[in-house]
Amino acid sequence: MAVERNKRLLQDLLLNPGNQACADCGAPGIHRNIPQVSKVKSVRLDAWEDDEVKFMASNGNSAAKAKYESKFPAFYYRPTFIDCQVLREQWIRAKYERKEFICIEKQEPYSAGYREGFLWKRGRDNGQFLSRKFILSEREGVLKYFNKHDAKDPKAVLRLEQINATFQPMKIGNPNGLQITYLKDNSTRNIFVYHEDGKEIVDWFNAIRAARFHYLQVAFPGASDADLVPKLTRNYGKEGYMEKTGPKQTEGFKKRWFTLDDRRLMYFKDPLDAFARGEVFIGSKENSYSVVDGLPPATQGNHWQYGITIVTPDRKFLFACETENERRIWMEAFQKVIDRAMLPQEYAVEAHFKHKP
Repeated sequence: MAVERNKRLLQDLLLNPGNQACADCGAPGIHRNIPQVSKVKSVRLDAWEDDEVKFMASNGNSAAKAKYESKFPAFYYRPTFIDCQVLREQWIRAKYERKEFICIEKQEPYSAGYREGFLWKRGRDNGQFLSRKFILSEREGVLKYFNKHDAKDPKAVLRLEQINATFQPMKIGNPNGLQITYLKDNSTRNIFVYHEDGKEIVDWFNAIRAARFHYLQVAFPGASDADLVPKLTRNYGKEGYMEKTGPKQTEGFKKRWFTLDDRRLMYFKDPLDAFARGEVFIGSKENSYSVVDGLPPATQGNHWQYGITIVTPDRKFLFACETENERRIWMEAFQKVIDRAMLPQEYAVEAHFKHKP
């Protein structure tokens, strides 16, 4: 009788809107992989003791969030169920195991404004991952790395206002793989790094977000946290292979790796190339940009049959996808960008694309 009563009480608790999804990622979590942090039991299949039910009743999602996120910093990345394993696991460990969002002092590895350490970085030409020293300095407004551990001058200096970082474990071939991008001569440059320790790489990621957050607070003093947080880092709208042809549309179609990063559609010969072979700016429908299903009737040379045409004020760009499903996903991603009104600063980016040599 007690077992059935407890099950009914637990099912009643689940009717509370705040308890209908994972408190940490919004979906079935990763907790089963971290037994030292959490204990997972089924409401319907497992037997529950009276004290366990009382604990759940007094520590629902809302109460747990109020306790374990009382000092949660606005810049810290809160993962969802679609994010990669290392982000979700380190979020749970930070929250419950290390209690970083209860004690501000424990946030120092990513909130201090300065971080120095070594990451494995992929070589631009040889593709080998080698240990490189990285320094993030909020005061200088840069992230820089050095090719030699004792080098005085950095190999590259990345301005904070131009940096993006996104986890790419599948592309990089490492569960802790991070892709850092920045603009060099107004073209996108990719850096691929990882660290063996999940906490270290996630701390680097959040240190970049913290530094960018503080930079944007100075640049836009009237902006709210809610306005700034989406600008700290961004995931790509879509990535994958498509075929493309040249501006004359008489050249043969070539298979390329494409990345849609905000309004920049970049294509690469290889997903891990440091520089894009080319970039296409995608504006808004108000500025005569559109995406069309299919290719012009006279088009030849494409091996894949599921075509997409992007129409810009100056020309048409022709692409072909391997499957109908891939075409649908790409078109949805393009349409999402085109439906969004352009920001004032994006007109300057568009003008640069129009005047590229």
